[in-house]
Amino acid sequence: MSNVPIELVIIAVAALAAVIIILGGIYLTRRENLVEARINQLDEMEKQQFEEFIVEEESKKPSESAVKDTLEKLTNPFNERLEKMKMGQKVRRRLARANLKLTVAEYAVAHVISVAGFFTLGYIVLFPNDIVMSTVAALFGFFFPRIYVGRLIGQRLRSFEAQLPDTLSLWVNALRSGYSVLQAMEAIAKDAPEPTMTEFQRVVREVQIGIDMPDALDHLLERVESEDLDLVVTAVNIQREVGGNLAEILETISSTIRERIKLKGEIRVLTSQGRITGALISGLPIVLALFLNGVSPAYMGQMFESRECGWPMIGVGLALIGIGSAIIQKIVDIDI
Repeated sequence: MSNVPIELVIIAVAALAAVIIILGGIYLTRRENLVEARINQLDEMEKQQFEEFIVEEESKKPSESAVKDTLEKLTNPFNERLEKMKMGQKVRRRLARANLKLTVAEYAVAHVISVAGFFTLGYIVLFPNDIVMSTVAALFGFFFPRIYVGRLIGQRLRSFEAQLPDTLSLWVNALRSGYSVLQAMEAIAKDAPEPTMTEFQRVVREVQIGIDMPDALDHLLERVESEDLDLVVTAVNIQREVGGNLAEILETISSTIRERIKLKGEIRVLTSQGRITGALISGLPIVLALFLNGVSPAYMGQMFESRECGWPMIGVGLALIGIGSAIIQKIVDIDI
């Protein structure tokens, strides 16, 4: 720490503090799209006590609304521009699939904070005065929010697909009891576990505020990108157009999905050795390089400091590690 230039420490801390302040401002001025806003209004109408508490708290802070309005005017144009871009629309879909209540602008600021935080951590704590390794840490920080969101999406999708057969069974029983399709979905929204409960509540509320049932189901399919759910949505839409016994169709689909889930579990067990081997082969060289650099900086420093030979070797090594990991994942990823 004594060898770190004080100017660099001040700049890093000031940059990190500025980014945190920006994120806080955007958090206060978070805006949702029209459908989400109307759904939230419906929730507030159902929770009168909570609304009264919020009004009481806001009355104690008369200047807070003025601050929010000012920050909203500053940040909304930036967020609206990002959401109009094709990349911004993809980011918004990913955030919806992960069930993260963030705007595209907040997600972008999270990248900036992650890069600044990992660079500061690397330069001051992990690799003191080593600009190269700190830059590598900052590069990892850039991808960290994407990795985190991707893991949330995967966990949420797996949970939803695992609950889908029981959800369909509940749907079938409700239909046979005389419920309509929407009433059966309301029953699922009350009795199903997360994340199924949240997703079906969203569908029911979208229909209640005037969105057509097929469009609401399409929105559900956008948030939960599942082949099994696509089959269910297709069956419901066809039944609404041509008629038929929806309960029997859903019961057949439920049996098919149960068999697919069972088969996927068996395949996952059989391919677990390949997935673990791929993770070890991909991570071992990086961990070993970091360990040697910590134990003997003079020995590994020659590779990191040499731009003519060391840097190209590092680049080629990382590229080969990435290609090998992608190939292994492709081999163990078996479609059913």
